[in-house]
This record gives sequence, structure tokens and C-alpha cells, in this order.
Amino acid sequence: MSKSVQTVLVVGAAGKFAGLVVPELVARGVRVRGLVRDERGAAQARQRGATEIAIGDLRDVASLERAVAGVDGVFYIGPAFAAEETQMGLNMIDVAKRAGVRRFVFSSVIQPTDTSLENHVVKVPVESALYASGMAYTILHPANFFQNLARGWDGIVAQGRLAEPLPAQTRVVRVDYRDVAEVAAIALTSDRLAYGTFDLCSDEAPTRGEIARLISDALGREIKAVEISFEQWSARAAQVLDAHQLQMLGNVQKHYAQHGLRGNSLTLRAILGRPPRSLAQYIGELAAATRVPSMA
Repeated sequence: MSKSVQTVLVVGAAGKFAGLVVPELVARGVRVRGLVRDERGAAQARQRGATEIAIGDLRDVASLERAVAGVDGVFYIGPAFAAEETQMGLNMIDVAKRAGVRRFVFSSVIQPTDTSLENHVVKVPVESALYASGMAYTILHPANFFQNLARGWDGIVAQGRLAEPLPAQTRVVRVDYRDVAEVAAIALTSDRLAYGTFDLCSDEAPTRGEIARLISDALGREIKAVEISFEQWSARAAQVLDAHQLQMLGNVQKHYAQHGLRGNSLTLRAILGRPPRSLAQYIGELAAATRVPSMA
């Protein structure tokens, strides 16, 4: 077995998802260098446990070269729906390879070869580049993240409804990204997952009605499951996504409506040595952190 990783560059260490990898690495005695875009991100990365900061941009190769200097491993998750997502990933792999990085973990997406989903397929060239990189790669294929539910949580609580542009019977497999972060940390601190590609899913693929019941139980009051149009659902994203990005997001929802999204939890169970976190547990945590309005 090769020597332990000493310093890991976490790309997007200030983000909602890559930020969860930071404490997992710190808990294993790893020095984390966070790649962020600005000083605000630097402060957030330090709060998560990063002790070194690199400020850069995935489009700016020179900034990436500075960021990878002297690191043993890289954790990379690309910006969702970004216009240059493929090239950004290729940039990161190229500079890591030239810098002599030993381990590279790429958080990709479940079913990346589904050609009907552009935001999945753009990750395939990045995976292919890793296979040819000479680095000890680990590619993660996580399902839909539990944490996506948090984006609309305040609205769910305030309005008493879980509204999605999906048929009531649609089943979508999900995963807690904290479990994904734990797998990433294992891959970056040992050889156990080297040269592997792993689907990461929880045990469940719940319908909207089943999720609404979990939320109702956690809050102690009824939350209704409601179907709305994609236009209504995506209105909150219109300010941050351009027309093409909204089209990609719409294709995802259309695909889910027609086919759902299914997966298998066996791999995640085997890697973690325990059951994956459940959606009920995650919703319970959201509910516990929610200030219940007074009924007086």
C-alpha cells in the first residue's frame, strides 16, 4: 500500500457538496487545501476545516496549476449545468497529472452514459480522461442528493406542500451527500477504492407522496404532495440559470417523469460497512432545525 495522502485539494470547498468532503478528510488527519473563487469562499472553506486556500477559476489553467502544486490528491466535482463543464474537468485533470498528483476522485453522476441527458453525458469525457491519466482515480456515480430538498425546505414548511413537476408515482433514487463525502475521503486516504467506479445510492427511491408523508411525520402536521408545471417549479432558478441551462434542467425533469431514476445501494453499503443514511433521517434533521411557527 502506498503512503497516506498528506494534502488534498478540494475543488469547491466552500460549496454545499464539496464542502462536506472537507471535514471527512480533516477527521482522517489530512491537510485540506480548498480551491475557491474569492475571499468569501475562503472564509467558508476555513470554517469547514481547510487550512490552506487557493483562489482560482476552473477556466483559468494558471490558477489551477498554482492550486495543485505540492498536493497528493484532488477531489473534484464540476459545477452543475455549467456551459464549459467538460472543459473545466479536463483542465483540472491535466494540471493534476502534470503536477504529479497521485490520487484523483471525481464526483460524477449516476448513469453518465444516458445519452438523453446532456448534463450527464458531458461528464463522460472527464471520466475518459481519468482512465488515461496515470493517476489512481476513483469515479463516484451518486444518485439525486438528499441535500437538494433543503433548497425548497422553507417554502415547504411555509406553504404546507411539496410541489414538483413529476407524476405522483415517479420514483427517484437519492443519496445523502455526506455518505458520498465519506466514500471520497476513503478513496483519497487509502488504496481500497483505487481504479474503481461506484454507483452510490440509498436504499430508497421514494415517490413525492412518500416524501411528503416523511415530512409530515417529522413536522407533526400535514404536508401535501402537489404536482406543478416545470415552469412554476423552475421559476426560482430562472435568476441563476440561462436559457440553455433551464432547457437541460427541463430535460432532466421530463426524463424523470417518463422513466424515474433507479439505483442499487449494495455498493454504498459495502464501502461504508453500514446502511446508507435514510431520507427519513435527513428530513428529521431538517425538521429539528426548523423553527415551528406559533399557533397562538
